Amino acid sequence: MNNKKIYFLGAASLFVLLCTAIACTSTEQRGGSTAGKMSVKEVMDNAITRLYESASEEQLQSIDLEQAMALFVEEELEVLASRHWVFEVNEPVVVSLMRSSRQENTPFWLEPTGFKKTGWEMRNTQHTYEVWQKEFDKGAVELGINGFENFTYHYFVSVAPLDPNHTLEITPIHPEQQHVSRLEDGAFTYHDWTELVLQDVPEAMKGQQLLTTIRGRGKESHVIGAFRKTPHPSSTTPDQVLLTWSADPSTSMDIQWRTNPSIETGKVIYRVANSTANPADEKSVEAEKLLMEDRELMNDRFCHRFTAKLRDLEPGTDYEYLIEPETDWSKANRFITANEANNSFSFIWFGDVHQKPEFGELHRQAERAHPETAFYIIAGDLVDDGLYRNQWDQLFEHSSDIIRQKPLMNVPGNHDNRMGLGAKMYRDMFSYPLNGPEGVPPKQTYSFTYKNSLFLMLDATTDIYRQTDWIEQQLANSTATWKFAVFHFPPYNGKAPYENIQQEWLPLFDEFQVDMVFSGHMHYYMRSKPIKGDKIAEGDERGTVYVISIGIPGRTEEIPEEPYAAVRNQGQGLYQHLRIDGNRLAYRSFNKEGDTVDTLEIRK
Repeated sequence: MNNKKIYFLGAASLFVLLCTAIACTSTEQRGGSTAGKMSVKEVMDNAITRLYESASEEQLQSIDLEQAMALFVEEELEVLASRHWVFEVNEPVVVSLMRSSRQENTPFWLEPTGFKKTGWEMRNTQHTYEVWQKEFDKGAVELGINGFENFTYHYFVSVAPLDPNHTLEITPIHPEQQHVSRLEDGAFTYHDWTELVLQDVPEAMKGQQLLTTIRGRGKESHVIGAFRKTPHPSSTTPDQVLLTWSADPSTSMDIQWRTNPSIETGKVIYRVANSTANPADEKSVEAEKLLMEDRELMNDRFCHRFTAKLRDLEPGTDYEYLIEPETDWSKANRFITANEANNSFSFIWFGDVHQKPEFGELHRQAERAHPETAFYIIAGDLVDDGLYRNQWDQLFEHSSDIIRQKPLMNVPGNHDNRMGLGAKMYRDMFSYPLNGPEGVPPKQTYSFTYKNSLFLMLDATTDIYRQTDWIEQQLANSTATWKFAVFHFPPYNGKAPYENIQQEWLPLFDEFQVDMVFSGHMHYYMRSKPIKGDKIAEGDERGTVYVISIGIPGRTEEIPEEPYAAVRNQGQGLYQHLRIDGNRLAYRSFNKEGDTVDTLEIRK
């Protein structure tokens, strides 16, 4: 094989030689390269598949830049150098590429393809960006990957016509959706962090067309430091058994579980608890199957996720169930459907938990102290990185004995909806109602009603403005006595208040008398006094109580004063238990020792 010198860095180690041999052999086995027709994803998928066939786990975890380059044949490197970011221009242009000066390795294709580093710089509060430029003729502008390291702050681009008197038109090719704005001080560059804006843009560049991106795109070509192991790989035995609702809690239950890919089908057998051994009492439901992939998970790249949806159940009834191939009813799990005959129940919610073992301890303590709890809620940041399945494996392991008996209803946080790449793995893990607003990914915003209480489960990590009309409709159409909203970013907090949420959603909470709002993100505890119209409610005026919490040990540094706060607590993980008895709500927050941190009672 003759590699282009501008790309191939040489083979100084046995591992590099091994990788090169793998790439060459793969091309020969294919009968010649087809990389010219491939995408970056296909090139990366194929290279990592080849690597898994020959490299040890130790070698995978120690790959450096030279070894990463040796994984690819010449044609594949050309794809990586040209298919990552593509758009068309209607006339000759100068393209400016801004890359962080903190990125250790310059993208391998940048200088060889003709980009030259200028003396210009611009910055934001996190990074200083070098400006690299190249002139392109009319037609396609083809740019390559950010690197093999998954450097968080991806390069961004601006474009200007060589003739300033001409009108420039940019047509996106890949990604299909690209955002074009104006390059100037105060412009944002990352859609997943729009508050991070540019400063000190060179005067000569102001007014150029700015193509923005997301920070997570570096993951598309991640090889160096990419490979992980899960302590809980899938097997032929169903595990990660989990209950949720996607329909009426009084007549339905969704059961989810995992196996390795060798298991092609799944079935749940269920019956009313304490039934006789008569098979006629048993019913069964075939499960839906989903293939999940985490490409860099060394010991469990693929698994199957199953969902069985039980319908037409009897309200207020205790059921037991088995997942095939299990047939021993002494090993059955149980659940209880909501009893609509009364309006008494309790639930527990947590703030951020980040798959930490401390959350598992807290969850078990909560279940021991309150075995009557009907269901659990986590207000976002279930894991550190929502794209890493090994972290979801840890989360489910911590609570495995509880979530197979009690439904777990959540909303995504910014760590679950990671770096602009979306929350697909979150959606794949949970079966939730598909009743959310248009323009928001399914199952990330939804609502459910349990007895006399409405729960608005909102995704504050996506476009909040697309959800406003839906929130109004849900509240206007509800006859529930109690109304709760759950979303990750707290509108009131002592670090960085979310004024956009305050302005967009809180007037609706005031109008329709939402009782409590549960959030996380700030890693401390705060319960507000009742608030209405952005002021502390006075006299008989009924306001909304806003609560922030954390399910693992949290912040210990001093937090600015919050004049609206009734109670604050720092440094410890907490859970919040709410008991509803008709028109009475009893709220308590506990630490892992079972000590009461906060109490509140509301009557209607």
